[in-house]
Amino acid sequence: MNKSLTVMIFLALFSIIGCANEEEATKTIYVAAASDLYHALTEIGEEFAKETNVDVVFTFGSTGLLTQQILEGAPFDLFAAAHESYIDQLNESGAIVLDSKQVYAIGRNVLVYSEGDTQLEGEQSLTDPDIQTIAIANPEHAPYGKAAKETLESWGLWEELQDKLVYAENIRQAYQYVESGNADAGIIALALMNESELRYDLIDEKTHNQIVQALGIPSTSENLELSQQFAEYMVSKKGREILSEYGFEAP
Repeated sequence: MNKSLTVMIFLALFSIIGCANEEEATKTIYVAAASDLYHALTEIGEEFAKETNVDVVFTFGSTGLLTQQILEGAPFDLFAAAHESYIDQLNESGAIVLDSKQVYAIGRNVLVYSEGDTQLEGEQSLTDPDIQTIAIANPEHAPYGKAAKETLESWGLWEELQDKLVYAENIRQAYQYVESGNADAGIIALALMNESELRYDLIDEKTHNQIVQALGIPSTSENLELSQQFAEYMVSKKGREILSEYGFEAP
């Protein structure tokens, strides 16, 4: 075999190996996730990528709107919902892989105040004239917003506060309203308060139905094995430790 042919064979093999390695290094799964998971799931995704060399690309939004996208065939590989009822809905319609549902956490809400409202405390403060706007996620399609409505009803304040309520598209946007000062107070997911400097009080979970959060694998996924791997990572010891750091309770 002449020298030039040997070089050509070597280069061809190197190219094939290089392409294979590149393909392995760029494996990606696409995850739809409720906005309350923004901080916790971003960290879990980073740790998962380190251990598996699989990138996780997230789309965060309200659970109801993401559910609708999945029903319409959005190509997600995994869906982490803020309430299990939405996974059940997808399961009934055949939009998620049979038996892929897993409950991964219990969520909690907090009553949070903007930076200037240092003298206010407790649910009755929401009727104070200094509180002119109260941000919650839209109860129609956001589980944390639905829980916020149930809490306000439990406190006997839902009707009284109608003129003050500002509906956000999702729970993270509701937090941003308060953080920016565009709302004086809000009922927000505890999971979004980890790095916040805002003052907040944990809301008694008896004032609303339990926020049972579950995941499922959409039927449109073309990465079932990797999706299952990430789902298992979320409920693994490492995944639960990270979720716990952000205020999620184990189911």
